[in-house]
Amino acid sequence: MARATPVDAIAPDIDPNEKLTVGELCAELKVSRSTFYDWRQKRRGPRCIRLPNGGLRVRRCDLDDWLTGHEVR
Repeated sequence: MARATPVDAIAPDIDPNEKLTVGELCAELKVSRSTFYDWRQKRRGPRCIRLPNGGLRVRRCDLDDWLTGHEVR
């Protein structure tokens, strides 16, 4: 059986408080922007921060938590 490697061991330079743009998030998840906005509309997407200029950001830790919540066992 393979041992799971802690995320910190894979990428120790990743800041959990890093804020991702919608474009960065979509590129990382390999989904289209329309898919991301569809998830948001249905309240199924990761938690977002709305900036005063209307832009959205997603904290890396919120994305990781959201992904963990969607793992299939």
